Amino acid sequence: MTENQQPDPDDPLPPDPDAYDSPRAVQARARGLSAPYIAGGTDPEPDVGRREERRYLRILLVMIVVIVLSGFVLGYVAQLVGFPL
Repeated sequence: MTENQQPDPDDPLPPDPDAYDSPRAVQARARGLSAPYIAGGTDPEPDVGRREERRYLRILLVMIVVIVLSGFVLGYVAQLVGFPL
């Protein structure tokens, strides 16, 4: 192909030997998949992701506790004020 020619989109890409030996491709072939693709991916910084997940878990637990306890607190305050329930 010369410099001025555009590649034909119907032409298949040449095989990539590095991609063939990648861990994902090896696992896909071991599972009998027809294509070297496994949903998901490799996280470049798993420790950062785990720290973020733990932080979000703590926030979620605090939100649950606050919502549950606020029902009790509001009920108690309503009873003290004499609000008919």
